[in-house]
Amino acid sequence: MLVSKQNRKVIYEALFKDGALCAPKDYNAPKHTELEVPNLEVIKIMQSLTSKGLVKTQFSWQWYYYTLTDEGIDYLREYLHLPQEIVPATLKKTARPASAAPRRNFGGDREGRAPRGDRDNYRRKEGASGDFKPEFRGGLGRNRE
Repeated sequence: MLVSKQNRKVIYEALFKDGALCAPKDYNAPKHTELEVPNLEVIKIMQSLTSKGLVKTQFSWQWYYYTLTDEGIDYLREYLHLPQEIVPATLKKTARPASAAPRRNFGGDREGRAPRGDRDNYRRKEGASGDFKPEFRGGLGRNRE
């Protein structure tokens, strides 16, 4: 299918910016849901990139989901003339905000100290002595003689 350079560039830029792209399976849609390009052109360009191994395709519930591979990132970076520092949003590391609540440490208190041992002391005081060995009559549902 012939696609204009302008439309191809719009699709490639959107794909590289997010690192992923989705399109409904509607070949007659006049426009893509997010881009000002016919939906059929988006699907066909993504099919072409998939056949070259530059994009992975997942189809679910009448929607196509496309994700860039490492080779696809290199190809689009070269096609769009982008520097190595620019990466898709899927590869960017998100920094945790400093104001977020500290993570809960269930093995101790919030400062990371060891547990107090209240539970262990309680069990030792109220539990049976260390030399207690229970005996059971009968087996596990079988008659042993």
